[in-house]
Amino acid sequence: MGGRARIPVAGTINGVAFRGSTMPMGDGRHCVGFRKEIRAQAGGVEVGDPVAVEIGRDDAPRAVAVPADLAAALAAEPGVRAAFDAMSFTHRREWVEAVEGAKRPETRARRIAQAVDAARARIA
Repeated sequence: MGGRARIPVAGTINGVAFRGSTMPMGDGRHCVGFRKEIRAQAGGVEVGDPVAVEIGRDDAPRAVAVPADLAAALAAEPGVRAAFDAMSFTHRREWVEAVEGAKRPETRARRIAQAVDAARARIA
């Protein structure tokens, strides 16, 4: 697939679709890690298990749907939304998942404040 850095990839593991990135090993080889939920969907795959993998370079844009309340909080201060958008796809996705995974309104509000703080810290 070319390249010495992370390469965005997409494919299937045991028939379950995934998107991710390769990680350079330093010796010209790359490896791919799979998130816990993908491994569970693929039949409870553990390290060392044989799997069927189809993989290819993924040049599609990586977008994160930011919930309205988080978007409003990020837009409340100049430059904060731009700083959030400049974060890596993975970091943006993790913040959105943290906010959306909150069960209580106060937890959601706290996580939104933490995401705004993280974005604000990138400005300074």
